[in-house]
Amino acid sequence: MSDPQPSQFTPAPLDSSKRTWLIATSCAGVAGTVALATPFVSSFSPSERAKAAGAAVEVDISELKPGEKIIVEWRGKPVWIMKRTPEQMASLKKTEADVADPKSLHKGYPTPEWAQNEARARQEHPEILVVVGICTHLGCSPVDKLQTGPQPSLPDNWEGGFFCPCHGSTFDLAGRVFKNKPAPDNLEVPPYVYLSENRLLIGEEQKA
Repeated sequence: MSDPQPSQFTPAPLDSSKRTWLIATSCAGVAGTVALATPFVSSFSPSERAKAAGAAVEVDISELKPGEKIIVEWRGKPVWIMKRTPEQMASLKKTEADVADPKSLHKGYPTPEWAQNEARARQEHPEILVVVGICTHLGCSPVDKLQTGPQPSLPDNWEGGFFCPCHGSTFDLAGRVFKNKPAPDNLEVPPYVYLSENRLLIGEEQKA
């Protein structure tokens, strides 16, 4: 008896628009709880070729509430956009003495001059954090550790931030790495500009 012939079925290609998602994460309450996951609005989703070439990404943050974070894709990287609460903003002063580069002056991942401040943000909206969610050590993805206080693998005076489970690097709520951690630099701040009160453009630093 002859061997059966292999199947000639070819799976249909995945629609590129289905591979780009906008993920909203609730930061209030239990850290890391996913509150919403909806497809990216098609008008905001550049083609795969455009994204690979570094096309800017326009984002509507009008629905972003204090304590929430959304994730968008730019140049194949996850970009976190977080609206920090007044309490979270106040925590940045408390962590300044504990982070390795409080003014973001290191050159490994150069920070734009307008973000070389405590909040690491544009002055129009200092509460809005925009950083690339990739650890500067070996490219792992840190996780939200927004709850304050003692927790496993975190100091007793933890003020909330981000933790990289791969090698233990910790970052505060401005994406600044703590001292004596494997990550050599703060989380990268991508170029971005506000087009209006609730719309920002990631990938450019000046309005067209």
